[in-house]
Amino acid sequence: MIDAASRGSTDRTEHRDIVVNEVPGFRPLTLDIAVPVAAPQPAPVLVWIHGGAWLFGSPKHPADWLMEVDPFTAAISAGFAVASAQYRLSGEAHFPAQLDDVKAAVRWLRRHGDTVGVDRERIGVWGESAGGHLASMLALTCDDQDDSRVEAAVCWYAPSNLLTMQSQAHPAGTIDHDAADSPESLLIGAPLADNPGLGRAASPITHVTDQAPPMLLIHGDQDLVVPVGQSEELAAALTAAGADVELSVVRGADHCFAGVPVEPLIRDTLAFFTRVLAPDTGALPPH
Repeated sequence: MIDAASRGSTDRTEHRDIVVNEVPGFRPLTLDIAVPVAAPQPAPVLVWIHGGAWLFGSPKHPADWLMEVDPFTAAISAGFAVASAQYRLSGEAHFPAQLDDVKAAVRWLRRHGDTVGVDRERIGVWGESAGGHLASMLALTCDDQDDSRVEAAVCWYAPSNLLTMQSQAHPAGTIDHDAADSPESLLIGAPLADNPGLGRAASPITHVTDQAPPMLLIHGDQDLVVPVGQSEELAAALTAAGADVELSVVRGADHCFAGVPVEPLIRDTLAFFTRVLAPDTGALPPH
């Protein structure tokens, strides 16, 4: 069952505007999928979640800096399908609406992925910044009962503990994460400093267990927007829980990896997904 427009190109078949959820009072939430033509099908799929402080961004219009390096074509060339998930921004709905939306995308892939040439049992999630936060939340709140689980996650410079963002902030940073109008406060719909319970519920670190799927966290040590301590803190918690986690701290990199070449980090990301999702052998990772 596909409610979408499909088109082909030399290296991929694209399925656009697949409706994955309809929320009363809101436009239908959609998913765009690109499936590699050359790879054996069904192909493992990477769910991409865009950043933008939960305030901006669209899966339809990736950021210019990102498309200069084009991780999506790299993923297609590596044999992965790419599914770009849409979610409500914080000006439209407060958390956990964003998590509900990306879970709806995964559920669609679980239930209908075979109709577009996607392997329903090999799903990874990949996000940057606010999208990395949602990727972590998705990975750490996997639910086998509603088919929203993923087998692997890569999180680029993502918030992991909203309650420690300000204390870890880079000295040159300009964001007051505890302010009533901070991206974190707008996400939870209340001043973060006065509502630690809401901040805790929206923090990936709260949901760490030994059942977490394999995760790769990549973060610049000069990030002025999301402190590198966020990924360090999450990696430490996952390690303490006995989960499979890798942390890569990139020297000299600011937010969006500004200041360093991004292509090697894309290669590292895809190497991780290749190893965990094992597309060449069809083997499934443990969950």
